[in-house]
Amino acid sequence: MIVLMQPGTNGVHVAEVERQVATDGYEAHVWHGSRTIVAVVGHSSRPLLPETYANLPGVEKVTPVKVPYTLASRQFHAEDTQIKLNGAAMGGEKVLVIAGPCSVEGREAIIEAAHAVKEAGATALRGGAFKPRSSPYSFQGHGELGLQWLAEAREQTGLPIVTEVMDPNLVGLVCQYADVLQIGARNMQNFTLLNAVGEARKPVLLKRGMSSTVEDLLMAAEYILAKGNHEVMLCERGIRTFETSTRNTFDANAIPVLKHLSHLPVVADPSHAVGKSEYVEAIARAAVAAGADGLIVEVHPDPANAMSDGRQSLDPAAFARMVESVRRIAQAVGRSA
Repeated sequence: MIVLMQPGTNGVHVAEVERQVATDGYEAHVWHGSRTIVAVVGHSSRPLLPETYANLPGVEKVTPVKVPYTLASRQFHAEDTQIKLNGAAMGGEKVLVIAGPCSVEGREAIIEAAHAVKEAGATALRGGAFKPRSSPYSFQGHGELGLQWLAEAREQTGLPIVTEVMDPNLVGLVCQYADVLQIGARNMQNFTLLNAVGEARKPVLLKRGMSSTVEDLLMAAEYILAKGNHEVMLCERGIRTFETSTRNTFDANAIPVLKHLSHLPVVADPSHAVGKSEYVEAIARAAVAAGADGLIVEVHPDPANAMSDGRQSLDPAAFARMVESVRRIAQAVGRSA
């Protein structure tokens, strides 16, 4: 249920609504935007009676929730959520670009990559210190040492760090180094992990599972939001279909659908979407044209010798060309990059 407060409502009236929610055995999530809204979520043996809330002082309107992802929905929050990132805002007018190698291979390599992507216009640096791999014999990352190298790269370039966390027990450690916590496609429905990052109060980049629907993605985001972390970015990274010419099938439809259903920023990952570097720029352009707020792109100084995902990685020169190309598309749709 959504409780819309009257314009200029004071905190005393909001507190009264929160007390009623607690009495009924539910949870209240308050959003202070152009209007104050209270979302009533959770489970209780006591039924919710809209008239009880409608009669409280300061309440303008009570509306039943039409979707299961209450906090992620436009019904709860009509305005676009903006998440601060390196002096800009994901979800704002500018299309932001997160870039870097799939995995942190070594100190010199990640620092070189950081300088290269910053020079080309990246807003943030990506890189995996812990890597989920299909084969147990593939390179799994350097762990905390990789996080330390990422932190050094940030110190040298000023680029905030976006890195994946795979285990609820590692959330605290990764938070010591990361600026944004990434939840990978394989962990999108790892609900214990979602709860942990929801409690961490760090911005989260949530990737869509390779076989997940748009509603599955929004429900995963709801787990994080329900724990009090409202800084969630949704990432479309391609889904598995019958098509085999690319690594995945990029679901361009998902971008405008997500922007319509949710107030959360939408990021596109063209690298994982296609798995082949020669198509990354085209899909990046398509994503921005479709309304994506940002891109996350794999960039490696020497893709042919990358320890993971070299086939889909751009070299620095190709990345610089992609950024310039995306900038033109952004301008064409009334944005900047």
